[in-house]
Amino acid sequence: MERCPWSEGFEQYRRYHDEEWGVPLRDSRALFELLMLEGAQAGLSWATILKKRDNYRKAFDNFDPERIAAYGPEDEARLMADAGIVRNRLKVNGVIKGARAYLAMEAAGTRFSDFVWQFVGGETLQNRWTALGEVPASTAVSDAMSKALKKAGFTFVGSTICYSFMQAAGMVNDHLVACPRHKALKTLKTERAYALPGGKNGTAPGRKRRADASSATIAPDESGSA
Repeated sequence: MERCPWSEGFEQYRRYHDEEWGVPLRDSRALFELLMLEGAQAGLSWATILKKRDNYRKAFDNFDPERIAAYGPEDEARLMADAGIVRNRLKVNGVIKGARAYLAMEAAGTRFSDFVWQFVGGETLQNRWTALGEVPASTAVSDAMSKALKKAGFTFVGSTICYSFMQAAGMVNDHLVACPRHKALKTLKTERAYALPGGKNGTAPGRKRRADASSATIAPDESGSA
C-alpha cells in the first residue's frame, strides 16, 4: 500500500492513517476531543499526542464536556502532575475553557458538529495533491473557522490548528492521490445526522460546497496537525 509518506513513522501512525485520518467525523463529542487534542500538540508533533491519546482520555474523563467544565483547582493540579499528558498549564486550562464553550454553544441550540462543518458547506472538500510540498499550512476556510472558534471562547485554535483539525476530521480529503485512501474516502457515502422530535435520529444530505470554499493540507507530523 502506497501510503501518504508522513504515516510511515511507526505502526500506530500507519493504523491512524489507514483507519482514522480523513474519515468524515460527524459526532460532536468526538469532534470536541479531536479539537482539544489538536490544541495539545501545538508546537509539538501529532505523533507525540497520538502516543499519549489514551492517557488524555483517561485524564480528561473521556473528553466529557460536562465533567471537564466542572473542573476546579484540584483537577488542574491533578492534570499538571500527570506525566501521561503534556503538562502545560495554558493547554490544560484551554481544554477546560473549550468544554465550557462547547456547552454554551449547545445550550444556545447549535450542535458543535453543525458549527464546524458549516465552514465546508457540510460536505468533504476533495483535493488532488500529488506531493506534500504542494500543500499550504492554512486556508481562508481555516482562517474563518479559527476566528469563529475564538469568538465562541475556544483557545489554541489558530488557523493552522483548525486546518489540521479539518483534515483529520474528513472535512477535506487530503490523502495524496497515489494513496489508496484518497479514492476510498472520495467514494465514501456520508450523511449528516440530525436529531428529530421525540428523540429519533434522521439523516439528511450535506449541503453543497460553497463556491468560495478552498482547502489545503499539512502533514500530520508538521506544524500542528492531527
